[in-house]
Amino acid sequence: MRYAKDERVVMTLDAGGTNLVFSSIKGEKEIIDPIRLDTPKDNLKIFLERIVTGFKQVESSLSEKPVAISFAFPGPADYKRGIISDLENIPAFRGGVALGPMLEDKFNIPVFINNDGDLFTYGEAIAGFLPQINSLMEKNGSSKKYHNLFGATFGTGFGGGIVHNGELFLGDNSAQGEINRMRNKLLSDCSVEDSVSIRGVRRVYLSETGINVKSCPLPEEIFKIGTGQKKGNKQAAIKAFEELGIVAGDAFANAITLIDGLIVIGGGLSGAYPLFINKIVEEMNKKYKTIDGASVDHLEVKVFNLEDDKERTRFLEGEKREIEVPFTKRKFTYDSLKRIGIGITRLGTLRAVSVGAYTYALNQLDKKGSFYE
Repeated sequence: MRYAKDERVVMTLDAGGTNLVFSSIKGEKEIIDPIRLDTPKDNLKIFLERIVTGFKQVESSLSEKPVAISFAFPGPADYKRGIISDLENIPAFRGGVALGPMLEDKFNIPVFINNDGDLFTYGEAIAGFLPQINSLMEKNGSSKKYHNLFGATFGTGFGGGIVHNGELFLGDNSAQGEINRMRNKLLSDCSVEDSVSIRGVRRVYLSETGINVKSCPLPEEIFKIGTGQKKGNKQAAIKAFEELGIVAGDAFANAITLIDGLIVIGGGLSGAYPLFINKIVEEMNKKYKTIDGASVDHLEVKVFNLEDDKERTRFLEGEKREIEVPFTKRKFTYDSLKRIGIGITRLGTLRAVSVGAYTYALNQLDKKGSFYE
């Protein structure tokens, strides 16, 4: 459901380990200049007071009363009940903090908290990647339509989310889409996040160049080195992002086996996709070896890079076949190519999260009016 023309206002927050960025959304659009406050990592009282202060500043800048608060917050958490658990990057949260109920009491409006990977995927499913691909399919004369989307964020960590038939998939323990916990193909004792992250890209570049840790460039610079826009060890830069692609591709293949839908990538590293997306697709389309020496496709579906013109054209065309209906003279036409596509955020990560947060809040309000039990 789209709320692009809805007049209701929802206050939002992008909570990170460095900054708390407050804003307000109406009709899927930001209506105030974001308010940024520092994140007090080690003092819970100050942290909670700062969140309240931030939302009060947003509220005071509005000409109308907001109907809800909806935002992304790091986990682990019991998002359904608004309880934040022990956070690795924000040590102040320990033992369980009822953040959602506290804000409901303070502002007397419903409060909705979700994981950023989930809200990113929801936003792209509503107004970004998923509808765009379906529109292209329709314009190309295809009857095929996609209903499922797996979203992943590449940045400080490796996050994920799942949307099925227009609904955000929520697990029984608020642990859905946690692709970062999968095993790392290249480092079998580690999780995929050790390669699919900022630290993973920098680790490989350091290993390949032997430079000092303090002089190691950030991923944005490593990308420029890998694409020849900046001087440096080009091969090391390319390898750093290719390793990310290999590990992410293996994780995606395992995840999408259970979901069977499109894949969209966002996050701070997504802009470097020219150096890793082909490796992801290559990894997902690899074959297994069987015990008797034969081979079998890694996936039942073929994966296409939707950022590549030729692959996108092939994806849109499919394979139309005409067959006879047994024992009749009737003909039946169908698309025999089982396929999924992978591409980069169409809204931008922050906007996708905002659209997801806004839509989630209004959808919940339209259903039942409150969130916490």
